[in-house]
Amino acid sequence: MSQQALEADDIRDQLALVQEPTTGHRHSAGTLSAGGADRRQEAADRRQELAGFLRSRRERIAPEQVGLPPASRRRTPGLRREEVATLAGVGVTWYTWLEQGRDINASPQVLDAVARTLLLDQHEREHLFRLADTLDGSSEAACKALPPTGQLLLDQLEPFPACIRNARYDILAWNTAYEALMGELGGVPFEERNSLWRVFTSERCRACILDWEEGTRRMVAEYRAAMAEHLAEPAWKCLVSRLSKVSPEFAELWDRHEVASPENLTKRFLHPEVGLLRLHYTHLWLGQRLGTRMTTYTPADDQTRLRLLDLQRRPANP
Repeated sequence: MSQQALEADDIRDQLALVQEPTTGHRHSAGTLSAGGADRRQEAADRRQELAGFLRSRRERIAPEQVGLPPASRRRTPGLRREEVATLAGVGVTWYTWLEQGRDINASPQVLDAVARTLLLDQHEREHLFRLADTLDGSSEAACKALPPTGQLLLDQLEPFPACIRNARYDILAWNTAYEALMGELGGVPFEERNSLWRVFTSERCRACILDWEEGTRRMVAEYRAAMAEHLAEPAWKCLVSRLSKVSPEFAELWDRHEVASPENLTKRFLHPEVGLLRLHYTHLWLGQRLGTRMTTYTPADDQTRLRLLDLQRRPANP
């Protein structure tokens, strides 16, 4: 290499050093730009998945299933796009764009109409709203729904306490033994019939849970982890707001940002009538989509088993 070429390389190296940012801002901007590109790509992938899902659901429906006359000859199976748009009460162009994966906004009302037109079941409907990145307002009623045979299963577990809750800790059903352990529930309003609410606001619950600090810490961490899938749902945020106002302990735990997943562990209860109870609690999932689960409390020792039998024979006290 000639002397002139070496000097030219040195000059280029020096210019590169001068132009290289010293504060790291260019690196940060590049990182942010990459993060934005990732989010845009994720949104684009979700729209394409939505487009494919809508096409597959449309193509499986025969015209007569939605009240249209049967077609003798069609190039493709199922409904046409314009038929779906007409039945759902939306523009043909708009629905075509939706099936093409274009970047358009879909309101919950429009998605509801499309879901009903395409005869989606509850799981498919939830999938549709997730792909559209839109909150489904009807999910609240489903969240409160009790699975079939749920109460029958609970009653068969007597004298062992058991309840059915959703991912938000709303208590959907319980047996007599659970009520005897945790206090009267029948007359409690639904918005207060929530395990997280009760452990922080009910003196009865607080007094009977011996390892209250560790138990509430785990419950708050589990709630925060579950809430990650429900950030847009008002009921989840409302419970956090209400608890933060009435319980400094909850507010302090919430600010820790700890997360945890449900585990099968052992709890100690001090019942005012029968004394110490050591109970293994086990989660049995009844509806993964809504996080509905049955939690059973079985005796960890013979003494607890005998005390549960004793508690079953006693008259119920609030």
